[in-house]
Amino acid sequence: MLKPKLARDSHTIMTEMVLPNDTNTLNNLMGGRLLHFMDIAAAIAAQKHSNRTVVTASVDNVSFSEPIRLGNIVTMKAQVTRAFNSSMEVFIEVWAEDIPAGVRVSTNSAYYTFVAVDQNGRPIEVPAVVPESDEEKARFDSALRRRQLRLVLAGRMQPQEATELRALLLGESA
Repeated sequence: MLKPKLARDSHTIMTEMVLPNDTNTLNNLMGGRLLHFMDIAAAIAAQKHSNRTVVTASVDNVSFSEPIRLGNIVTMKAQVTRAFNSSMEVFIEVWAEDIPAGVRVSTNSAYYTFVAVDQNGRPIEVPAVVPESDEEKARFDSALRRRQLRLVLAGRMQPQEATELRALLLGESA
């Protein structure tokens, strides 16, 4: 059994500037490029938690609520919310900042799932997460429902086995 780690120990902030090569014909950051940035920031948080090489297992819904423009500064904040056996859920938030105009807006957030792997690429155990703040505790508590939903949608869990989801949706006790 590995020693549990504090959620805040995985806290990662990554900053990028949107350059011409990152943009589409409207001079907005391309969605795929943003996903690339987000994947890197989230992977760093997962590596900090697990002290292992990690691979991306899934990305939950990502909606592009605000355009990120050429010259903007993109800041991503990622942190592990919960760990299961060899996988970790990471929450990431994204902001775009127009420094000369003094404007900063929230543009995206998502949950990523990473799996820690050994030198041969096989899944390996990761430490449990210890949440401290109310926000960390809320994300920790709801992570099992999100995990069960991911597994049901991927066909790796039968809906009737998703006890946390059943409790939430049908009012059944878990």
